[in-house]
Amino acid sequence: MVTVTMLSPTSNVPSMTLADEKLALTLESQPKSSPNAKTKSKYYNDWPNDQGFHTVDEQRSPVELHVTGDIPAYTAGTLYRTGPGKNTFDYKNGKKFEVSHWFDGFTQVHRFEIQAPEGSSTTTRVFYNSRQSVDTLIERMRETGDGAPFSFAQKRDPCQSFFKKVMAIFGPTIPRDFGAPDAQNIGVSLSVNMPGLPSKPLDPKSPSDPKYANIKTLVNKTDANAYQYIDPETLEPIGLATQTTLHPLLKGPMSATHAKTDPLNGDVYNFNLELSRKSTYRVFRASMSTSQTDILAIITDAPAAYLHSLFLTPHFVVLCVWGSHFSYGGMSILYHRNVIDSIAPLDPSKPCLWYVVDRSPAKRGVVAKYTSDPFFCFHTINAYEEPSPSNPSAEEEEEEVVDLVLDASCYDDLSVLKRFYYPNLLSSSPDALKYVGEKGESTRPWLGRFRLPGVPLPTSNSNPNSNPNTPNHPPPAPALKEFSIPRSLSLDLPTLNPSFITHPHRYTYGVTDRGSSTFFDGLAKFDSHTQTTTFWSEHAQSAGEAIFVPDPAARRDEKTGRVAAEDEDRGVLLSAVLDGIGGRSYLLCLDARTMREVGRADVDGVVGFGFHGCHVPSGGEGRGRVGDY
Repeated sequence: MVTVTMLSPTSNVPSMTLADEKLALTLESQPKSSPNAKTKSKYYNDWPNDQGFHTVDEQRSPVELHVTGDIPAYTAGTLYRTGPGKNTFDYKNGKKFEVSHWFDGFTQVHRFEIQAPEGSSTTTRVFYNSRQSVDTLIERMRETGDGAPFSFAQKRDPCQSFFKKVMAIFGPTIPRDFGAPDAQNIGVSLSVNMPGLPSKPLDPKSPSDPKYANIKTLVNKTDANAYQYIDPETLEPIGLATQTTLHPLLKGPMSATHAKTDPLNGDVYNFNLELSRKSTYRVFRASMSTSQTDILAIITDAPAAYLHSLFLTPHFVVLCVWGSHFSYGGMSILYHRNVIDSIAPLDPSKPCLWYVVDRSPAKRGVVAKYTSDPFFCFHTINAYEEPSPSNPSAEEEEEEVVDLVLDASCYDDLSVLKRFYYPNLLSSSPDALKYVGEKGESTRPWLGRFRLPGVPLPTSNSNPNSNPNTPNHPPPAPALKEFSIPRSLSLDLPTLNPSFITHPHRYTYGVTDRGSSTFFDGLAKFDSHTQTTTFWSEHAQSAGEAIFVPDPAARRDEKTGRVAAEDEDRGVLLSAVLDGIGGRSYLLCLDARTMREVGRADVDGVVGFGFHGCHVPSGGEGRGRVGDY
């Protein structure tokens, strides 16, 4: 059953249960594959998904996919996806190694090359190839019988010596004996032309192609101080780097996989976290124009925490230290050698801390600090500035202030981290039943909007601050929660029209978990003006992150030159989807306005459930900058 559903909340409470059917408008059509109601399935709700969590096949040479429907010509370019592929292998001694957690699956990169129709043809063509990025790592593990040296959540041998654990943490991020490009498991998100990183020679087997002329670097990233260079065509790992390449002080082991790119000039913003008894966050900017990196703020009064992303507005970087604090200031990683067991339970008495960092030429460091009720978050959505009601009048000689508006996909606690162990996700696993329906409510996100009022803008009299560690901000003020959307209407892995990054937006797109499956069960479009959500779902079809590709024919605002508000949703969504019953994947193309399918490209195999990706338009940066959003 293909379903497009529009829902709105009856209350503004995150704990709302699943769909109130009085509010549902459902449009149905016959499914391509319908479950047999007379046969009891071994999969929860007859929604198989096991294949997407362990993919053993690679397609190293591009193959053309069968296209049905109408994939618009303006999607021409390359869609890259990265994330876990296989999760098990056999040691040479015959024993089996099994990855415990989805976040630690062995990285595989996927590439969909989309070609616009040529000549008399009216059909868009799609080619696909994929490659594992960890061949040397797996081979060394097979030979030695060891587990991965560091992970997000891998279960460990409790008898391992403390000394060995200490050396694994305090050794180099990329040890000398693991310096092969494919000897590190790095694969949560991808960056194109990351400023400050030197170019690497491409795979000599990669033919020279003008469509890749504007891709100087393609790198795999994770929540650590490491980058893996990938050849943009063959997907061959070709190099490794750390953030010390950008700046020598960026030596801490932790960072956000989701850096933020200025959509106007391509500068990239992130933080580096150095763990110690008094941990240090260094918020930095890597300049696209100069390839230089400067440190904008040094924060030493915040607890060390697992932070997957941050916020960006036209004048500020916002670092929210939410409730995923490392125990013992991060020193617990020494024992556990993974992230998840080193995070203390969310403490309701410890508020989230919001740090507003100036990114203007004035470089004023932290200019404001706020607190809010605690929550957890993987993904921020967008942030922008609005005139503040507390602005001084024209006659008053006071600095101008703005309010910052920030959207994120939030969780009440940290239980979602434990849910992502493989046995809790596989539709054939009895353990997954602990999280289906209302039993898994706390592991589902709610969309939140926050307001940080009265942030002072830089002025012409602002003097550059040469010491980013200088505390020049007032005591913390309260962050205001503007709304929280019920879980039944919310989403994660969020995306939006990139023209609206750092500007007010109306629509957010993402994946849903409404209890139909043991994993993601559809795609959603949230309208922040009406606070309604439109869903796309089809039985046993597990969709991954959706990437918004804007229609270049969208109307433009005469004043700003950006896409006009009435055409914000003019474009399509691209998502890799697993047909659990058919046992194959396809690249789905949805109309972003109606959330209806317009086309698909069928893969003769399974594209693993990855994390994130990016779309690089044909012609490169001339058709829009590809950034970290």
